[in-house]
Amino acid sequence: MKINRLGIAAIALAAVGALTLSGCAGGGAATPTASSNARAIITTNGSEPQNPLVPTNINEVGGGKIVDAVFAGLVYYDAKGAPINDAADSIKSDDNKTFTIKIKSGLKFTNDEPVTSSSFVDAWQYGALLSNAQLGSYFFENIEGFSYDEDSPLTGLKVVDDTTFTVTLTDALSDFPLRLGYSAFYPLPAAAFKDIAAFGENPIGNGPYMLAAKGAWKHNEKIDLVVNPAYDGGRKAKNGGLSIIFYANQGAAYSDLLANNLDVLDAIPDSAYGTYEKDLGDRAVNQPSAVFQSFTIPARLAHFDGEEGTLRRAAISMAINRDEITKIIFSGTRTPASDFTSPVIDGWSDKLKGADVLEFNAKQAKKLWAEADAISPWTGSFQIAYNADGGHQGWVDAAMNSIKNTLGIDASGAPYPTFKEARTLITDRTIQTAFRTGWQADYPGLFNFLGPIYATKASSNDGDYSNPKFDALLKKGSTESDLAAANKDFQAAQEILLKDLPAIPLWYANVTGGYGTSVDNVKFGWNSVPIYNEITKG
Repeated sequence: MKINRLGIAAIALAAVGALTLSGCAGGGAATPTASSNARAIITTNGSEPQNPLVPTNINEVGGGKIVDAVFAGLVYYDAKGAPINDAADSIKSDDNKTFTIKIKSGLKFTNDEPVTSSSFVDAWQYGALLSNAQLGSYFFENIEGFSYDEDSPLTGLKVVDDTTFTVTLTDALSDFPLRLGYSAFYPLPAAAFKDIAAFGENPIGNGPYMLAAKGAWKHNEKIDLVVNPAYDGGRKAKNGGLSIIFYANQGAAYSDLLANNLDVLDAIPDSAYGTYEKDLGDRAVNQPSAVFQSFTIPARLAHFDGEEGTLRRAAISMAINRDEITKIIFSGTRTPASDFTSPVIDGWSDKLKGADVLEFNAKQAKKLWAEADAISPWTGSFQIAYNADGGHQGWVDAAMNSIKNTLGIDASGAPYPTFKEARTLITDRTIQTAFRTGWQADYPGLFNFLGPIYATKASSNDGDYSNPKFDALLKKGSTESDLAAANKDFQAAQEILLKDLPAIPLWYANVTGGYGTSVDNVKFGWNSVPIYNEITKG
């Protein structure tokens, strides 16, 4: 998530037609040890992962930051979001439906087990199987054999030899290679399947970092990673490792940064938005990123189903003064949303039909609320749940005051102490209020902001939204061979979302962060995450 707006036309064009991503052969691997690199450890902020660290069951940033460091997929994304071969030697297709994937020879996991075609195929089969209930299973739905209704293996995966496998999709998918850097597609060693729960506590990866020791994940405290000397890809670490500290609140992390007790921070607390650039000088970071913020109102809540719910969602959306909140609360580090994606992604548009529902309009909001009351009079209060450890109270309180003053109803925030606690209630469908949502892109494409969140039965569809017309446009866009045509379909799909409002778009987030005086070469990537392996210290 970056200094300038970055298009991905070159990336997407590489993912259409006959596809080839070629790279150099990988080197051999040494058995890694915690002392294999004596360079300085980089300290950074993080959050307690919601789930054990199995890549196919991670769909939130706390766990994602860790598995991205510990594992290496077929490709990774550079600072601008371009896919670069990592474990892959080549990814080829003549029809965008059947892909032949060759991996580099000589790759190893940190338990000295070789990385083979089966390491990928077995991991994907595990992630896709219904009975394993993996949050990332949705990413395999385009592979032949996938089922939401029964335990069914991915028949579209075939191991050819130790370094070659094929993938057959149900339909042509132009951006399939672009997706392969996402964590759901990471490989797993055979050891993982002996006890997947134990593996999730002490994952064995093949990436630039590894756990410092068994038990390095100190729950609700931190996780310590050291350099994996066996890794020989494009993300080789220039430091000695990472210590990711799980702060209870962003204020404490920022205080540690100012005191030089923390090296890198990727989330400035809202209380410091007006001062942090002065505090940090040229060590302050404020750049556009592929992050979209919203809140979701499940249709299962009273007054939010059917026509009444549609009217109330639109009224609430138009009762929020996004311009005022982004200026006063966020000091210009956020931009009011005009769609469901991000301006840094190719195909973004601020001219979608129906986008006026995202503009502050008190008169129209009151009118729509009254129309909803005519169907069923409003009772109770309106609340948005949020995690108190994420610096959200300021904007939630401001949005609630805007809704309260405009609609004349009781509205307030509903804080939960930790991100994990809030996410567990959301995932279990036991939360009884609206709740904060958002999306940090997995890969740089419009579809990634739409399919995983709003498609029927998608893994991150927390509001259980379903619209067949929306699903059809997503599928049509996914199978287009031309990027412009695909983006047009995705824009049309968003116009349906602007009517239904399965989530209420709020704003696009810049990455606001900073770093200490003892580190150099600190850069933040297209998705707002620091490029940790490039950071040097001392």
